[in-house]
Amino acid sequence: MQAWIKRTLIGLGAAAVLAGGLAACGHRDHHTRMGQVSPETVAEWRGKLLERAGKELVLDATQKQRLGTLFDKLDEQRLALVGSTTDPRAAMQQLVAGERFDRSRALSLMQEKTGAVQLKSPEVINAAADFYDGLNPTQQARVREFMAKRQGRHGRTG
Repeated sequence: MQAWIKRTLIGLGAAAVLAGGLAACGHRDHHTRMGQVSPETVAEWRGKLLERAGKELVLDATQKQRLGTLFDKLDEQRLALVGSTTDPRAAMQQLVAGERFDRSRALSLMQEKTGAVQLKSPEVINAAADFYDGLNPTQQARVREFMAKRQGRHGRTG
């Protein structure tokens, strides 16, 4: 095979892989992205979570309050992870906008996200521990059963 044909095929293959990677990163399904959730939607989810968990685990007022605190801390962490990025897709596209991958910007994005996790994680862990430790043994067993059922399943169920 002639050299220019090989180079053309390799170039087209590389372009197809790059385009496929960008398409996978930019895919939008019918669910709302976690970073783009309105405060009203978060409040709705919080209410549904408290209601459902209250019924399933038979939570008292203190336990519901601790669960609400956990949900609030998780939401704070979500917002910290989103950071100042209003369009995550555009931020990812900027990494490959030039002739070369923008390694310094990619590293900056990664440091921003890991910093948010490091900053907020202790609060989330403490809220989760306070909630779990405040449950009675029967309720703790129900939580473990629920987690075991959900293991390996992806997505949300109604």
